[in-house]
Amino acid sequence: MYDVTVIGPALIDVLASPVDEHVFYTSTQKPESIKLSYGGDALNEACVLAKLGKKVQLISLLGDDDAGRMILHHLEQSHVSVDSIAVREDVPTGVNLIFVEENGQRQILVSPRSCVRRLDLDDIRPELEKAAPIVSFASIFISTALTIERMEILFREIKESGRILTADVVNPKKGETLEDIRCLMPYLDVFTPNDEEAARLTGQEDPAVSARMFAEAGARISIVKCGGDGAVMAVRGKEDGEISVTKFPAVAGVHCVDTTGAGDTFAGGFLYGLSEGWPPERCAAFASAAASCSVEAVGATDGVKSVEQVMERLG
Repeated sequence: MYDVTVIGPALIDVLASPVDEHVFYTSTQKPESIKLSYGGDALNEACVLAKLGKKVQLISLLGDDDAGRMILHHLEQSHVSVDSIAVREDVPTGVNLIFVEENGQRQILVSPRSCVRRLDLDDIRPELEKAAPIVSFASIFISTALTIERMEILFREIKESGRILTADVVNPKKGETLEDIRCLMPYLDVFTPNDEEAARLTGQEDPAVSARMFAEAGARISIVKCGGDGAVMAVRGKEDGEISVTKFPAVAGVHCVDTTGAGDTFAGGFLYGLSEGWPPERCAAFASAAASCSVEAVGATDGVKSVEQVMERLG
């Protein structure tokens, strides 16, 4: 029924762009744009995949409120299945405030009490029977309810069902390191942290070193996303277990206006390649091209229009 299943948060972003450090010290600041958008790692990945022509199942949790209903409507309009989204009265839907600087970098204000932090096994397990051959767990550490132990239970069940499992990550909330999540790595076919997240997990500033460490810990493919500096990918051979490390440059000549969602778009692009049966190198090149489209528009997924657009950018 589905090409890809994505598990994780869906929320609303309110973006102000551009702003500077004086936003917190002046009574009024007049950015060129204040825009409501839709976000969350999982929603971003799902919407990118749908724009690229894939059938997507999103497993998530929303509050029974206006923001949640807006998200459901947006997903339906984006051709993402909402049949696997739990709606609860006891949690509010997540709404983020995002301040985008002139160079496209951003600062984010989030609520620790929203549904983003409350997604748990009971919301996910009933929907796995319908899951696609490829499952993306969009955000290790995003939900405080999903402890490492509970994530391991979930990952084991997904892999025992014969599915491909990929995962992204957000910065750890309690100073967790690679040692803390080492038990999760052998379940992962693809792991896609960014350079800051990777450095916090491994204690290494060199993304290539971090990528290798994740592969040595058991991930079949690990990709460290480095923004304007491209990405580094480590691939562990299926036969001999040897690890090869490759650097991919970012697409040149891109006018960056907003980096929100670029990493999620990269992950979505890589998932697209996996669903097409491409080798890792082509998946990574396509993902980089998709991310380059993303940063040229304000909003997490607005920059990606179609698979033809990304293919043209890929060249």
